[in-house]
Amino acid sequence: MNIIKKKERMIKIDFYGHYYNPQNGKYYKKGKYYRKKGENNQNKLRETKSEINQVHNLDNSLYKMSIKNNHNHPIKVSIIMPTYNKYNQISLSLYGLSKQTFSDSDYEVILVDDASSDKTRDILKEIDVPFKFKYIRMKKNKGRSFVRNIGIKHSEGDVLIFLDGEMLVTPHFIQNHYKHHLQETNLVVTGAMHYEGVYTFIMPDYNEDQFAHLKDLVRKDPKYMEIYESYERTRHKSKKPYPLVTIEDIDTERFQSLSFSNRYFLNSGLKHFGERLKGFTLPYIAFLSGNVSVRKEELNKSGYFDETFVGYGAEDWEIGYRLYKNGAQFVLDPSTVAYHQEHPISKKKLKEQWGNHYRFVKKHPNIDVLILSLEWKELSFMHMHQTLVEYNALDERFPNEYNELKKAFRTMLFRIIECLNNEQPVTELYKLPGGSEERLKIHQQFETLRPRGFDYLASSFEQIYHL
Repeated sequence: MNIIKKKERMIKIDFYGHYYNPQNGKYYKKGKYYRKKGENNQNKLRETKSEINQVHNLDNSLYKMSIKNNHNHPIKVSIIMPTYNKYNQISLSLYGLSKQTFSDSDYEVILVDDASSDKTRDILKEIDVPFKFKYIRMKKNKGRSFVRNIGIKHSEGDVLIFLDGEMLVTPHFIQNHYKHHLQETNLVVTGAMHYEGVYTFIMPDYNEDQFAHLKDLVRKDPKYMEIYESYERTRHKSKKPYPLVTIEDIDTERFQSLSFSNRYFLNSGLKHFGERLKGFTLPYIAFLSGNVSVRKEELNKSGYFDETFVGYGAEDWEIGYRLYKNGAQFVLDPSTVAYHQEHPISKKKLKEQWGNHYRFVKKHPNIDVLILSLEWKELSFMHMHQTLVEYNALDERFPNEYNELKKAFRTMLFRIIECLNNEQPVTELYKLPGGSEERLKIHQQFETLRPRGFDYLASSFEQIYHL
């Protein structure tokens, strides 16, 4: 970004054909309103308000919203991005979103800043973008679900894309999401299953594994290796993030040499069901709010994010579950992938995850939610799916049998999450006296599972029954 000084004022020239005047906080089209030597253009500027991109402000008790490029053109897609203390990454993310093949006037980006304490608030005056941009700053930290709902309420698009603030997208990202919703209604489209991570900054708070991983990646490119070596020589002098990737690297896609794939969900069984997850009994786990799209009208039917979920985890699965129960079809599209800019991992993350998972199973104590507790035993999603298929078949084929075993199974699945939430040992999940009639019935019922072909259910049951 170039800076030119004219007389007593500074004007920042951006790369989209406008310039910003910090004296009045307004944006003007480049080439039209430069002040010629000896000429006063102030009256002319006032007379041509239609050419001015003003910043519109809305202030209430919870947040302040500022809007750039506040045109009246119908918005087709709203991108809702929550962020908290990710100033460095969000700058690159917004740049990536400005390079879309989708028409600039057809989409908006809603950045909801959850009361960041870093320089995120400077984003509004530092960047200029070709799309409609809404910057919402919360006055108090309210959590992921709450701020996403604020974004939804201020969205104008028929299609909503939920994108984490640190996601870096490629030029066809919006178009590849949008094309699905043109063809069908009641779809959930996700690129999150084809996860790509990328290191765009060197963070002093990376853990040892992250530093080792990054060091392996920079060896692929001499430029990045040189930057990393420079950081190593000076790391003791500063605790600030050290930039690796520039906007030029985004233009040329050079940043991809610092990227890596993590196909956790696909490698846990989902790839067997294809891009439509045909036959998969847990499709709602594809609703991962880091990169997912849905029509706004479907959220109006199913409800928005549950604001009792705070911190990390499960709030997206919970809303995905409601959409699933309302008939949504889930689509995994690798062309909608985004790159997650890696950052230090919060130590509170695991505790928050189990706390929100506990809220999830309390709200929906159904077997197709409870079954996810088996992830604690590191069982694959394919194993969970097959267990659920067999549980449902057991219900259908033997409606008046196995009542004690099914009750014990559901109770134990719930107790796993309850123990993890309370930070208690996961053991003795279903206590019964040794000679009790219920205990004997459970053992008798269990012994018939494998002979009748319920191998996955038997395996899952025995892995938690004797804990």
